[in-house]
Amino acid sequence: MWLHVKSIILIMFGLILFIPNAFAANSVERLDGASRYQVAVNVSEKGWNSADTVIVANGNAYADVLAASPLAYLHNAPILLTENNKLTGPTRDRIKQLGAKKVIIIGGDISVQRNVEHEINKLVGSVERIGGASRYQVAENIAGKLPNQSKAVIANGTAYADSLAIASYAARNKIPILLTTSGAIPQPTIDAMRNKGTSSTIVVGGEISVEKSVYDQLPSPTRIGGASRFEVASNIADKYYSSSKESFISNGYAYADALSGSVLAAKQNRPMLFTDAKTLPEKTKDVIGLKNINSFTVLGGTISVQTNVMNQLNNAAKILFIDPGHGGSDPGAIGYAGIKEKDVNLAISNKVVKKLDAAGEFTIASRTGDTYPTLDDRVEKANAANANIFISIHANSSDNNNVVGSDTFYYNGSASSKRLAQELQERIPKAMETRDRGISEGNWIKVIDKSNMPAVLAETGFVSNSSDASKLNDPYYQDRVAQAIYEAIKAYYK
Repeated sequence: MWLHVKSIILIMFGLILFIPNAFAANSVERLDGASRYQVAVNVSEKGWNSADTVIVANGNAYADVLAASPLAYLHNAPILLTENNKLTGPTRDRIKQLGAKKVIIIGGDISVQRNVEHEINKLVGSVERIGGASRYQVAENIAGKLPNQSKAVIANGTAYADSLAIASYAARNKIPILLTTSGAIPQPTIDAMRNKGTSSTIVVGGEISVEKSVYDQLPSPTRIGGASRFEVASNIADKYYSSSKESFISNGYAYADALSGSVLAAKQNRPMLFTDAKTLPEKTKDVIGLKNINSFTVLGGTISVQTNVMNQLNNAAKILFIDPGHGGSDPGAIGYAGIKEKDVNLAISNKVVKKLDAAGEFTIASRTGDTYPTLDDRVEKANAANANIFISIHANSSDNNNVVGSDTFYYNGSASSKRLAQELQERIPKAMETRDRGISEGNWIKVIDKSNMPAVLAETGFVSNSSDASKLNDPYYQDRVAQAIYEAIKAYYK
């Protein structure tokens, strides 16, 4: 950021008094169990006191059951899991408790062996098996059991995350889930679309999952893609759950919990969002913030979804917005030895986010890579998420390369903004081992002026000065500054 020169829109309005948002208590519950079989049982206990029909599938073979959720929802049936060669105890007991009259087994004799079928038959008296020579044919045969529907979901049959991300929506709307390979439509899927009279398709996943050549062959296709399974699930939630404030959360790399939870999610009309085991991914956090989701059901135990994720979800009412300045086509200031401000800002910001996430805080960043959100984009994203604070991270520059130091700008008229600036300014110069230039009002800075929450802009040092610039480009000092910002946020909330 050029000292006194960098052009940012100057708009002055009357004083606005910002105070930290009151933290409404989020609702976060966990449905776990000692095994995937017990998790499925516990999910069923949450949604069903009794059930005439139960779906049973192999808990170690996802291929057969990717398309099962719409069938389960149609029959108001929970999905329970078993081993292939013996009926697991928790599943057997739950079938009895539900008073089931019928069990539908998904998969052939290899997935669920005949002796398991015979044992189930003794419990309920009526067993139906839906199998097939391949996962594609199993999906076709399941589709044949659903009411006529002009739509179909198309997902890669070897990428379970895409099917599970759309499963609750497809189930609630009785849309069959049909499977494809990335580069060709299998004959069973072609047959299913013909038999169902499919006239439009929802394609789940990017072009790696479903190539353009396949997409172009499908009837009236609409793609819901993303760069990752987390983004795909988030995009589905954004598109199809416009007013939902509740969500299921499942490990995006562990299919079993999401599978058993998908029917309950459909019953409750909630999206399925994905996390990794240790921390919420950025895309998941983005959609939670955008839609102000405040009620979460986490599927799986602490191996699948660790306690830190639970803490983040609890803290989703206190969103910390971190804004690395510039990016993409806007390098910011170009300093000593060609150092680009945008790179310094991003490196420090990513470290701040990592530290906050590891502490169970809920962060949203304006960018996490070399992209350029406009100033309006940054403010709108923070405001839409109802963020609690906004910290924009920059580096300064001057025509005089002897100028050094750190300073912080705040909104004049907001006591909270000023206090946040003071906490940052107390720590950043010490971390940088540079001059303390103090705090200043920054009402002329758009991201401060237009944000609906206490907002500050921290100038960590001068890229135009060889000493400051060398530190800003050094991972050791970047981490020191990130730690200083982290400590300042902690102090602000004490």
